[in-house]
Amino acid sequence: MQSFQMATLVVDLNVEFCKKYISWKSRTKDQMEQAGRSGRQNIAEGSQASATSKKTEIKLTSVARASLEELLLDYEDFLRQNHLKIWEKEDPRIKTIRNLAYLSDRSYESYQSYLSNAESAANMMICIIHQTNYLLDKQLAKLSADFMKSGGFTERLYQKRTDYRKNNFQ
Repeated sequence: MQSFQMATLVVDLNVEFCKKYISWKSRTKDQMEQAGRSGRQNIAEGSQASATSKKTEIKLTSVARASLEELLLDYEDFLRQNHLKIWEKEDPRIKTIRNLAYLSDRSYESYQSYLSNAESAANMMICIIHQTNYLLDKQLAKLSADFMKSGGFTERLYQKRTDYRKNNFQ
């Protein structure tokens, strides 16, 4: 699951960013770490719930998406409040970061050089959060379409029960 792998990168790099650039006394540090963690954990919980409840899977995946959006805003706030530049989508540095997602051996280390200064690190985080959110948006669209087409576990179980009763009690 690509979204989970990307969310894991977000969590690990976010923790490193917070250690380097956010005061350990700051409530923002705790909020940022929890938002990243919540994104990843809710993807995992949603995936686990998928066997019995598509509705729960969709809900938890949406919560993951919202948590990462909150973290995204924290990074934009960080750059603005520290008078640092938010790199545009077409900036060559952002394009280079985006392309790291396509490496077959992509890992935490692939992004390590961007943690060298606050502006670079925050922009790298913004980029990978956008990438993760894109994957979650695609996942949510597919989950919603599948749910509309096939229903959830409860609906399918009800249909089987109805069919059984119809075939065995007439």
